[in-house]
Amino acid sequence: MAVIAVVEGNRLSRGGRIDLTRDAVIKFGRKLRSDDEVVIEATVNTAMIVRLLRPSVRRVVIANPLQVRAIAHAKIKTDKIDAAAVLAKLHASGFLPEVWMPDEATETLRRLVAQRAQVIQQMTRARNRIHSILHANLIPPYQGAMFSVAGRAWLDTQPLALDEKLTIQRHLADLDGRASDLGVIDRELAQRALNDKRVERLMTVSGIDLTVALGLLAAIGDIGRFASPEKLVSYLGLNPSVRQSGNGPAHHGRISKQGRAHARALLVEAAWAAGRAPGPMRAFFVRIQSRRGKQVAAVATARKIAVLAWHLLTKDENYAWARPALLNAKLRKMELRAGQPTAKGRRPGRAHAYNDSAIRERERIWLEQTEQAYTRFVANWQSKPTRRTGAANGTRRSKARDGLTVPGPALCHAVTRARSK
Repeated sequence: MAVIAVVEGNRLSRGGRIDLTRDAVIKFGRKLRSDDEVVIEATVNTAMIVRLLRPSVRRVVIANPLQVRAIAHAKIKTDKIDAAAVLAKLHASGFLPEVWMPDEATETLRRLVAQRAQVIQQMTRARNRIHSILHANLIPPYQGAMFSVAGRAWLDTQPLALDEKLTIQRHLADLDGRASDLGVIDRELAQRALNDKRVERLMTVSGIDLTVALGLLAAIGDIGRFASPEKLVSYLGLNPSVRQSGNGPAHHGRISKQGRAHARALLVEAAWAAGRAPGPMRAFFVRIQSRRGKQVAAVATARKIAVLAWHLLTKDENYAWARPALLNAKLRKMELRAGQPTAKGRRPGRAHAYNDSAIRERERIWLEQTEQAYTRFVANWQSKPTRRTGAANGTRRSKARDGLTVPGPALCHAVTRARSK
């Protein structure tokens, strides 16, 4: 049920209530004028309501419910008519915080990404229940892949009660069914990614695979709606919260965690992977880890990857420190997941170079050199006070003047580019 309030000029009137069904929403849309503007709060079925009403009116605006409550908390909480009136008045005055409505392709991608996340959660739940049964019976975990053929044969030999064995079989059957569902979803996602250059561009970053790239694109949609990388970081909830009273100093705390939680989790997952791979990103991870610990380093690296993604998508450029062989291997894996045929027995494919240990070693050595260059470059940011020769004058000098080795001009420029992204 939806409550309707109509604002026309300075006059507020009640528009009654309508059921939130397709026929009722279409019937309501036919009563509206072509120059009307409709404001609704973001909810589960908002996308369908917008799609049904959009042909009948000038514009449909989606209000951000959290920000609206912050502006007009009292009225939104007490009365539904007052709530609808507040939305209309805020929109008429130009102070309504809006939510971006994704296009159909982005909306479909978001649904697929959400479905995949749900299947993964269900599979994890089934595995954990099997592990809990073994733990309750003091059975040590299997030394290997628990849910492989060998691991399942080992499960059958464990001294468990009949009902517990049946429970494990039921969870294994559920796990197999979810794995089949996951394969179907992954194939659909890979097919959508084949012709999307944005996916390939994001996968040039170490730590970002097909799943992370698609999850990030589903959350971002049109990169043009973010005027700066800081806007994207804030949208993903990776910006630090700030507390300040009056003219006092600002205190920065934990990240806000406002916005797309799933995309934020994927970025943190990519940050852990980037922290293990050679390159400037690992140097950044290690630098933060040495001062703040691993968890903070992972979040800081996730934020850096988000900033880098903004630059790559906005400027239509690939990551400067991409590994060509690894990227081709990622793309070939994406093609196979999409259902393209294998190329066994034919001429070497695009993933052939990654299978060559000599090529992998050359790429690794090159990236380790860039990592060392980044480390030296950042070391020059650190400064120390000048030696006191009298009264302290507060001036400082760079360590570069104290005999430290710095990268050459070309390498300095390249590292600066990588950091700015």
